[in-house]
Amino acid sequence: MNHYMLPLWNGDGLASPKYGNIAIDKLIQKMLQSGAQLSNLEAKIFGGGNIIQSSFSMYQIGDRNIEMAYSKLQEYGIEIIKSSTGGNLGRKILMDTGNFKILHKFIEKQNF
Repeated sequence: MNHYMLPLWNGDGLASPKYGNIAIDKLIQKMLQSGAQLSNLEAKIFGGGNIIQSSFSMYQIGDRNIEMAYSKLQEYGIEIIKSSTGGNLGRKILMDTGNFKILHKFIEKQNF
């Protein structure tokens, strides 16, 4: 599971997993190093809501984060079996690591 804030690392500074392209690559590589096979991987995508109204809203970060997830997973050939993305509400995610079930609920928008 990962949670990134921005879609794309631009090459400046540290290649941090706060960027979608870095976070997804690192997660998949760690799974493969731990013995997973790419052909057995499936994905669930949550998030990308426009929950903060500010001057940064014009950058459509939530939409771009969603696009990054779909693009990267397609690049690896990983099927997306469930998703809840976009909109104007945030999400709280709970994952049961024993069976990989996801519980999620919507949370209210924050105005800053």
